[in-house]
Amino acid sequence: MNYNRSSKGSNPISVRVMCAVVFIIFSFVWLYFFQADILTMTQHVLSGGLTHYHRFWGAVIITITLYLVQLLVYRIAHLKRLGHALTYGPSVLLLSMLTDIGQKLDTGVDIVASWHVMLVAFIVWVFIVCIALKLQEFEDDTPYALFSRPMWINMLTMSLMMMWVAWIGNTDAVFHYRMKMENLLSQGNYGHALAVGKKSLESDDHLFMLRMYALARTDGLGEHLFEYPVAGSSSLMLPSNGKTKMLVCPVDSLYRFLGARPVGQIEPVRYLKLLQRRDAVPRKVLADYLLCGDLIDKDLDRFAKDIQDYYTVNDSLPKHYREALILYSRLRSKPVVVYHHPVMDEDYDNLQELEKGYPNQTERKGKVEEHYRGTYWYYYWYE
Repeated sequence: MNYNRSSKGSNPISVRVMCAVVFIIFSFVWLYFFQADILTMTQHVLSGGLTHYHRFWGAVIITITLYLVQLLVYRIAHLKRLGHALTYGPSVLLLSMLTDIGQKLDTGVDIVASWHVMLVAFIVWVFIVCIALKLQEFEDDTPYALFSRPMWINMLTMSLMMMWVAWIGNTDAVFHYRMKMENLLSQGNYGHALAVGKKSLESDDHLFMLRMYALARTDGLGEHLFEYPVAGSSSLMLPSNGKTKMLVCPVDSLYRFLGARPVGQIEPVRYLKLLQRRDAVPRKVLADYLLCGDLIDKDLDRFAKDIQDYYTVNDSLPKHYREALILYSRLRSKPVVVYHHPVMDEDYDNLQELEKGYPNQTERKGKVEEHYRGTYWYYYWYE
């Protein structure tokens, strides 16, 4: 008989503690750092805007609830050794389902599809647990070291379940940018909102609309719009026609800023022009939206005509307007407005020289992007 067994090994409780620590840390980090904006949107939509998700306390409460679910499963299943990590199965399924629902609310996809996946996963989990319970009958009760085979099997199981959460949960970068931007916009943090995803080349129609709103709030449409990826056309500048939408930030805040809420669906350009008719003096924000709409559609002729109605054509124009006028002056033999700027003219000449040095289209685009991304010239010729 070995009277020193307990000193040479570790009780199965060490597996339980390690699994608990791993799950609690993962759940909190996943909810607090990666899914907070999605959960904010989910709660906002489901409650009709009546309640607000708290980033810290939401992560704490959800994590504690999921851990209590695990304790209940453990009391029922009594998986102690090799299969103990399996008792976190239902908690993991709930966590993954909770962080998957956000995008379904946005796209209007029936969430029954997710429930079907979860139901199949739950049935598979029950089957695996039954096998683990049978195998547990043949395990000996010999204590084992902390870094033993049973410990690593449980850690591997926990790792696989965490990978499941990441696979099922919402990891769409653009959707996360959108939700983070909407949260910041609803708080009036327009500068911080513009920093969200700025270095990423990924975008979509909704994110494009939100960025235009944030730029309009900071008087930066004509100066900075084309520093961001531009998606679509001028029909996506505003949510007035139903093609783009806001989920967290109240759309009324946008319409109040512009001057009036549209009655029914209407194209953004028409809506902006109707607003202009009410004003004796055209407001700058409406003018910038319309001028940027011309540039987004690459309609330089309309832009050259419109800009004379809103601005004095001189060197104080916003950057993108000056770039567009330089381009327009080069492309038209009889321009309705002529603009020249020594530095910008030289920059455009350098762009053309750079293009001549790379006959391969793909290589040429890469080189031009390296030096001229963020200018209207790059957008006009390459996007």
